[in-house]
This record gives sequence, structure tokens and C-alpha cells, in this order.
Amino acid sequence: MTSKRWTMAAALALALAAGGTGLARQAQPAPAPAARAPSLLPATQALFDRYVAERRVPGIVGAFGRDDYPTYFVSSGTIAWGDGAPAAGPDSLWRVYSMTKPVTAMAAMILIEEGKIGLDDPLSKYFPAFATMRVLTRPDTSLDSRPATKPITIRELLTHTAGLGYNIISKGPLLKEYEARGILPAALNAATEGKAKAARPTSLAEFANRVAALPLIAEPGTKWSYSIGLDVMGAVIEKASGMPFDRFVQTRLLDPLKMSSTFWQVPQKDAGRLATNYAVLGAQGVPVDPAATSVYLQPPSFPYGGAGLVSSARDYDRFLHMIQDRGTLDGVRVLKPETVALATSNLLPAGVTFTGVTPGSVTDTGYGAGGYVTLADRPGVLAGTYGWDGAANSVAWVNPTHRMRGVVMVNIFPPGSLPLRREVPAALIQDAARLHR
Repeated sequence: MTSKRWTMAAALALALAAGGTGLARQAQPAPAPAARAPSLLPATQALFDRYVAERRVPGIVGAFGRDDYPTYFVSSGTIAWGDGAPAAGPDSLWRVYSMTKPVTAMAAMILIEEGKIGLDDPLSKYFPAFATMRVLTRPDTSLDSRPATKPITIRELLTHTAGLGYNIISKGPLLKEYEARGILPAALNAATEGKAKAARPTSLAEFANRVAALPLIAEPGTKWSYSIGLDVMGAVIEKASGMPFDRFVQTRLLDPLKMSSTFWQVPQKDAGRLATNYAVLGAQGVPVDPAATSVYLQPPSFPYGGAGLVSSARDYDRFLHMIQDRGTLDGVRVLKPETVALATSNLLPAGVTFTGVTPGSVTDTGYGAGGYVTLADRPGVLAGTYGWDGAANSVAWVNPTHRMRGVVMVNIFPPGSLPLRREVPAALIQDAARLHR
């Protein structure tokens, strides 16, 4: 290994454990491990190979970066189970689900920076229907409610503290109301999309107004609860910018960052790069959304700001790289450094703590604009790390202070069934130790 390559790999492994680019050709099956060139991150490569060999995933791709060294990609397997499936690689396309939320949040921060949105503006400034909200008295069992005593703010939309529900979290009568009114801002597959699409509104403005007609699960600004806040934020971005939400994201984030493989609807010419999404039931992987008939080849009812995007490891790394470099990538600035610092700081309202999607699962962690923020060093994670995960087990993180980032792409349900947030840092620590023996 040359000195320059060793230095790059060492810097990557050491930094990434605390929080050249071999590009797989998309038209060929994954090569056998014995045919590959030696990896600069062998423990991480071995972990990915094990996931594939144990049939936990058909394929997996990681992108890891430190400072402005070239991104290092690690990949294994294919984008679907079955003979002839293309190799998983940096440009394969994956449903990132809730990793859409940080993208929407950074789009909102552009408008906050420009003074077109205020972080503590009332939501009713943009959608008056939110001026007189009600709060459920028994959220899981009844629609009985009382008047809210506080307005919802933009800060609360960005941090899941607005008191809004979510069809993947809510229960009982509220969930039934969400389903009946089409407050379903995500797509699963073509089989379920017909019914969902018939109930959904066809615009973000109508979506927001339907949300305003239903009671909240908690008083605004008093509780962290995973929500449709970033979907409503998309409607606010549209209203404040005077531009369709998806066009705003495209022109102000995706195009400047050269994220040419990030879509709400995958173009037909790119369909061959799209992974199949599976659910693992026992030892079997069952296709949930086969690539050839994927719902992501269809236009969505409206662009979902909370869980709507498909992206590649290369593209999402570019998004993280921009955050790492405090708003700039390849000499193009999309945000000011102080705006990125604000977005990746703890924005929770006073007295509110981040409990995680599974309450009690996190410590020393706050919440910024659309993602968690680590507030203190702990094993495998440094303070200042910002990130979020996707429902199909993809994970992403970035630490602007230590100038490091990582994203791992897979498409497997159920959410949280792969311990990537624990096992990938552990593998990177092993790689760091090997490089410094």
C-alpha cells in the first residue's frame, strides 16, 4: 500500500469508527470475494460479505468519508436475490425512506437562512387552519380532545415536537382517521398504492389542511414523538418559496450538489439500478416492492418530505459531505456555516428530551433539523454527530466538527432489524487498529 493510500485509509478508519473508489459495474453480477482487490477496510468488507453470505441482505453498500479525501466505497452482493441480478455498488438506487427527512430539513434551513421562514414562526402563518388546534385527551383510545394552549412552530415541525401523529406510530381512532383522510405520506408497493392513493390528497397544501383538521397527540412543544412534521414542512417550504416543494429541493440542493441519482420518481432509464425491497420472514426474503414493478417508478401523490426519496450511496454521501463541510461542496455553497451549525445543534424546545422512536433507547442525544444530534462522546460515537436512519435499515451520519461521514444502504424490512449502527463502527475500529499496528 502506498503511503498516501495508507494515510487516507487510516484517517477514514480512525475518524469513522468514532461516529480509491472501486466502482461496481451495475450490469454484472457481484464478483466472488476471492476475485476482488484487497480492501483498505477489510473488517468492514468482511462484515458486509457476512451479511450477504448469511442471506440477511442480497446486497449492501457503504460510503465513508473524512475531510476532503475521496469517498471510500465498500460493497457486497447484488441489488436483488436471484441469478443475474446486478452488483450492488455506489450508484445502485435504494429507498431511503426517513433519510428523506434531513434533506427536507436542510431545504427548510435554506429558507430560514434567507429570512423567508422563521424558526419560531407559528405554523398558522403559512397555513391558517393550524391556528385553532385541539389536543387528544386519550390519544390511543379516543378522539376526545381539548383546545391546544400553544401554537405549533416551525422548530417543532423540524424536531417532531409539534404534537402531530404518524400513521406508522399512531393507534386506535386517530390512526383510522389518518387512513380515512389519506394522511399516508409514503408508498410501500404497487399492490397497496391503489387504495392509499385514492384516499390521499393530490397536493401538499391539501395534505397540510387535512392534517390541521385532526387533533394532536400532545400539546405542541412538550413531547418528542415521531411524526409527519417533515411532510407538513414540505408544504411550508412550498408556500414560503413560491415554488413546488420538489422543484425547490431539486434546484437548491440536488442540482448544486450534483446529486443526479436522487428521485421521488425513478426515471425508467434508471430502473435497472433500483434495488428490490424485501421483508425477511424467518429465513426467507420476501419481495415487498420488486424493482421491476416498484411503486417508485410511478409519480407519487405529492412529494413526501418525510419518507419519499430514492437515492444512491454516492449521492447521499454528497449530501453528507456538504453538511460536513458546513454548507459547501466542490466550491458550491448551498448553506452558510452558521446555518449548518444551527441545523445540526440541539433544537428541541426547552424541557423536551429526545426519547427515540423506541422510548428509552437513547442517551446523551438531542434532536436537530430532521435528525438526532449526539451531545456527548460515547463508545463508537463522538459528540456533534448528526444523522438519521431509513425504515429499510439504511443508516447515515455526519460530524462537521470532526469532518467525517458515513452512509450504509440496504433495503430490508422490518425497520431496525439489522444492527448496522453498532456493527459498522465496530468494524471500522478493527480496521483502524490494523492500520496502526
